[in-house]
Amino acid sequence: MPVPPAGTALAGGTNGPRALRPLLDTVLEALTTGAEDRAGPLPAGGPDTVARVVRDACSPVLPDHGTGPHEALRTLVHTLAAGAADPADPHCAAHLHCPPLALATAADLAASALNPSMDSWDQAPAASELEALTCRELATQVYPQATDPDALVTTGGTESNQLAVLLAREATRHGTPAQRADPAAPLQIVCGANAHHSIHRAAWLMGLPQPITVPTPDGILTPDAVHTTLAHLPDPTGPLLLTATAGTTDAGIIDPLPALADLADHYGARFHVDAAYGGPLLFSDTHQAALTGLARAHTVTLDLHKLGWQPVAAGLLAVPDPTTLAPLAHSAAYLNADDDTEAGLPDLLGRSLRTTRRPDILKIAVTLKALGRHGLGELVDRTLDAARTLADLIEAHPRYELHSRPTLSTVLFRPTGADDAALATIRRTLLADGHAVLGRAATSDGLRLKVTLLNPHTQPGDLTTLLNLVEGHIPR
Repeated sequence: MPVPPAGTALAGGTNGPRALRPLLDTVLEALTTGAEDRAGPLPAGGPDTVARVVRDACSPVLPDHGTGPHEALRTLVHTLAAGAADPADPHCAAHLHCPPLALATAADLAASALNPSMDSWDQAPAASELEALTCRELATQVYPQATDPDALVTTGGTESNQLAVLLAREATRHGTPAQRADPAAPLQIVCGANAHHSIHRAAWLMGLPQPITVPTPDGILTPDAVHTTLAHLPDPTGPLLLTATAGTTDAGIIDPLPALADLADHYGARFHVDAAYGGPLLFSDTHQAALTGLARAHTVTLDLHKLGWQPVAAGLLAVPDPTTLAPLAHSAAYLNADDDTEAGLPDLLGRSLRTTRRPDILKIAVTLKALGRHGLGELVDRTLDAARTLADLIEAHPRYELHSRPTLSTVLFRPTGADDAALATIRRTLLADGHAVLGRAATSDGLRLKVTLLNPHTQPGDLTTLLNLVEGHIPR
């Protein structure tokens, strides 16, 4: 068979790696030159400048006659890298946006080249078994005492939380032990004001009542406030879902899981824990005790593209028993015909609400295999240690106020005496200059600058420089 031109060569088969190699050289060179041109955590100049650079370099994206593969890769990858917010830079610390491990990124290349589709066994024979094996092992970390725990691969915390709400709705309809007196009533969600927005969005998507939101003035869902709410529900007989958070988006706080699990038991509610941020503490011998009570949840959200250093996407929803997932079963004759299933072909369609989906499990499995639980735990420990170091530096600094000691890797602070407007201006100025990417969080006493540390290689000197950058923009 004649060898096709580089632009139309395929990534799979025995010739695929040979076709990829020179293209990858071009990609790696463009990533390098793009990062060198950026020379910082994000491009300087703000949205208008970045938009103009992208238009000038890349337009038209669809010419009548193509530029060829190497020129297209060189131009677009360089432009994207030069205009990126780079989470590997220690001063890019606004969001739960991690720098992926090179190891996981390499595995993701293999997933793209092989391109299994995880909706039927005959499209993904080995990948489907690897997913089943890896999901069970990760679920065992969440539910160490369960006989047969399982997990589903998702696109992240939002999809996992939506699946958790869906499974709670279906479980209460079909008479599981957490059912309350009137399963015909709509599921009522109770969550804290500190809960991720996807909980409210899930209720909206499913036509459920608006969640009852318990105030969390200190950023934490307290058992007393939940008890008061549950004791005075408008419908005391309808099915109920109580959600807690292990790692809030704004402050990285972990709700008191054992006490909230007790309340769920007492009121006959299902219990869901959104551990998208804090879940990887399970890998750490030093910090895993902070997740005591997690195993009492009916469903748990995990997200390894945060404190797991995976390329997006790498979410999971863990359950203690695979029967919990039965409501997701679905049949399509062209994918999972009954006679194929009876003949022993695994039925994958009930593993997701999506049909076509990529094998995101490969990069996760490679990382787990390469580093082991202790290796991942060490990265978690180093990242949390960096947050404590930053808190120490802030407390020792005469011009800063620390909001509270960090629970995970999020640190909130502000310049002493700075009002909300000054704080917002400092953040936007650092963004426009391309010097730092900091977040913002609303607390009970005003805005705070938010530093979300996810780079396990961040050094104390990086943190000192970051504080100096902020100090240089404090109004005099």
